[in-house]
Amino acid sequence: MNTPEGGSARALEDVGEGRDGTGTERDADREGPGGSAAERSAGAGPGAPEADRAAGRPGRRGSADPVRALMHRHHTLCAHAVDALEIAAGLEAHGVTDRTAARFRHRDVFSLAEELYARVPRADQDATGGGAGAPGGGTAAVPGTGLAGAGGPGAGEGYPEACMPGAGAGRAGVPAAAGGWGGRCAAVLQLLPGAVTTATLAALAALASPPGAAPPAFPAASATPAVRTAVGAVGVVLIVLAVRLAVRSGPLRARHHGTGARTAGLWVCWTAGYAVYGDWLLGQLLAGGPDLPSATPRADVATAVALSLAVLPAAGCARWFALRGRRALAASRGLEEFAARVRPLLLGATLLFLGALTALLLGARAALGSPGAPAPAVVAPAALGVLLFLARLLAVHGFAGAAATGLACAAALEALALALVLIARLPGLTPLGLPVETLTTAAGPAAVPAVAAGVAALGLLGYGLRALTGACAHSPAPTGPAGAPRP
Repeated sequence: MNTPEGGSARALEDVGEGRDGTGTERDADREGPGGSAAERSAGAGPGAPEADRAAGRPGRRGSADPVRALMHRHHTLCAHAVDALEIAAGLEAHGVTDRTAARFRHRDVFSLAEELYARVPRADQDATGGGAGAPGGGTAAVPGTGLAGAGGPGAGEGYPEACMPGAGAGRAGVPAAAGGWGGRCAAVLQLLPGAVTTATLAALAALASPPGAAPPAFPAASATPAVRTAVGAVGVVLIVLAVRLAVRSGPLRARHHGTGARTAGLWVCWTAGYAVYGDWLLGQLLAGGPDLPSATPRADVATAVALSLAVLPAAGCARWFALRGRRALAASRGLEEFAARVRPLLLGATLLFLGALTALLLGARAALGSPGAPAPAVVAPAALGVLLFLARLLAVHGFAGAAATGLACAAALEALALALVLIARLPGLTPLGLPVETLTTAAGPAAVPAVAAGVAALGLLGYGLRALTGACAHSPAPTGPAGAPRP
């Protein structure tokens, strides 16, 4: 019982198989008819040991009821859960799978959670005020567990109340969607990237630019190249800081810390930079350039503005998905039903964001004087926006490693396209550049990021349809790194 929580899954499997830690097998049948699972579920209570002693029979051994060990370990979770699905979510977060549940003679995790929910009394139903988590903080006997409420051994090893889905919501008057910054402050921070990007582009366009490089919406003035470079560098730094603030508050704040979270920022910078400057660079490489240092990079201003403004609708869609996911968690009667409810929610949130981003792209191109752009010029940033949205949604719900993998795949495909064009210049390696040349000839340079981001976004969407349909993906706070999706 003193096994650390991180090893609970292995320990519980040992209990379910009847091993006592020394390799000795326990015989559950020695209890006779009174040791059946049905009688243990219905009749195990405080008086059972006294009846055994009165009849001259040896007292029951706790090891003969493996579910009792599970009740002991996760007593806090079971006592505060409002339904069996919350217990199932907590067990999944601790690594308990359907295979582990089979050790306890249950077909799946939800069936095991139902027995736990039925056998452990609710903390708010304790009339003496001594249940676990009660305001009085006292102790009370818990039938069938061998515990003395919160004071029993191992009670502190239970699942923290803040880690349960809906914990704090509906109890103690705490709103489920409350954020650290508050709704209005978070919305202001999510508007900040778009405002900083627009201000930076306006400042650059107002300075001396090459003829025809400044968007028609902004006037031009005279300035040295060094001043323009300094303004651009400061603007890029401010944009990165604004995006960082926006994703660390509100619905886009990742409460789970998993592997890959540190490298994800690098892939985001690469893919976003390619969306702004990649078409110009690829065109220069295909034409035999660029002629450095005289070449002046040409940015896709409309894409930069639209992607920065899309942070706000991304936060709105993420919040919509999270709230409806919590409602589905409360209304579902099983894990399969919950998965069936969440899949259309994920597709709906993705389509909502795609529609908002497309409107921003078209509006930005119309406002900046380039409404007649080819279709790939709109499809590529739209695919990148969906990729970034899905990656952040996975990171928010505890799958930062998968999010970083999807972004890395898109960045690798874009870098490979540029590398193939350069490698094709070497003698005898000209055929290596034919795929990129064929694609750009047919659909333009924007086809490369459209394919790269589109393939990666589809991969993350397929992964999300499986990973985000588990109940543990919708718990408000983690107990550790998120595991693999539910089998």
